Amino acid sequence: MLVISIQSQVVHGHVGNSAAVYAMQAEGVNVAAVPTTLLSNHPRYPSLRGRVLETELVADLLKGVEERGLVDEAAVLVTGYVGSPGNAAVIADFVERACTRNAKLVYLCDPVIGDDGRVYVADGILDVVRHRLLPAANLTTPNQFELELLSGLAVADAQGLSAACAVLTGAGRTDVVATGCTLADTAEGQVETILCADGRLSRFATLRLPIRPYGTGDLLAGLIAAHLAKGEAMESAVRLAVDTIFAVLVRTQQAGTAEMRLVPLPAPGRDA
Repeated sequence: MLVISIQSQVVHGHVGNSAAVYAMQAEGVNVAAVPTTLLSNHPRYPSLRGRVLETELVADLLKGVEERGLVDEAAVLVTGYVGSPGNAAVIADFVERACTRNAKLVYLCDPVIGDDGRVYVADGILDVVRHRLLPAANLTTPNQFELELLSGLAVADAQGLSAACAVLTGAGRTDVVATGCTLADTAEGQVETILCADGRLSRFATLRLPIRPYGTGDLLAGLIAAHLAKGEAMESAVRLAVDTIFAVLVRTQQAGTAEMRLVPLPAPGRDA
């Protein structure tokens, strides 16, 4: 069981591969992690060190993945934050080669292009995501804002969400997991993760906790990928991932930390 995961990497905190890799390994899945950035922390901190990796380096790392035969071995391929338009293009090239080489490979595209009403990626990335990565995907995991942006439709209720997902699915090859959803009929105090597959919605609601650490979408995508790699059906994979995310958020709230608490809290009487 192998997942190839192409995402950002940080020294402090849990976003991108720094959120997803540990969680996938904890599920018993091997991970080939390809970084697109090497940063000190999430960009929303007051200071930031490191950089987006050069396109030539990312392309070289992906070539190494192919040379080691990892594409043939992998069950799932995940792409997340790509960092630059050049990186987006070479990653799209790799995705196309990988899916052609391994017909059984499940490609999960996490758009990672914006949230809270704003796009936070460089110009040119959105076009690659929309026109190259999404059409190749078996599954995509946009948040509610990204779903609206990519589909061009407002998502206020279940009907609107279904219509937006239909735009993304095109000929029906792609399932959609919409994250962080608050719809007209979402119960007060809750937030939903909604799977749209075969024209049917499966809704998973949890309490909306008074915290919002970075990287929850990256962690969710990684967990879904891990469960798919282990042979779980799509709905089951999403349900298991949502349950784990909520447990992590509860643990994070209890610990009082700004970053997600991926590692379980110590037993009473032991130091953290």
